[in-house]
Amino acid sequence: MHEWALAEAVLSAAIEEAQKQKIKRLTKITIGIGELQQIEQDIFNFALEEIIKSQNDFLKKVKFSIKNEKSTLKCNSCNYIWSFKDVVKKLNEDDAESIHFIPEVAFVHTRCPKCNSLDFEINSGRGVSIISIEGEK
Repeated sequence: MHEWALAEAVLSAAIEEAQKQKIKRLTKITIGIGELQQIEQDIFNFALEEIIKSQNDFLKKVKFSIKNEKSTLKCNSCNYIWSFKDVVKKLNEDDAESIHFIPEVAFVHTRCPKCNSLDFEINSGRGVSIISIEGEK
């Protein structure tokens, strides 16, 4: 499952950063999830909880805070800004699934709704990130 792999990557990165900060036990991880990633949040949360069950005391007390970020795209030709919600309504199920696994695929299936250009960028809401970690030193 894609969500499981993302959960493992988040926890691995959080542990690595905690070690750099000399944190002895993680207590909170704040995670940003971009709308473009189209994560099934229930599955992602379940994966996080299951993974920490198999960990040592370092993660046993960790709590998760999830911040969802809306995706916006900007046309480089006409400067029009639109949201991913506008795009996803027009996609078939296979194309939406492709974007779920590889968000950059949006560049193949999306055009500016105003001028029809393929030249655009993702301004916000792409991917999964660790916003912050907290722990006991």
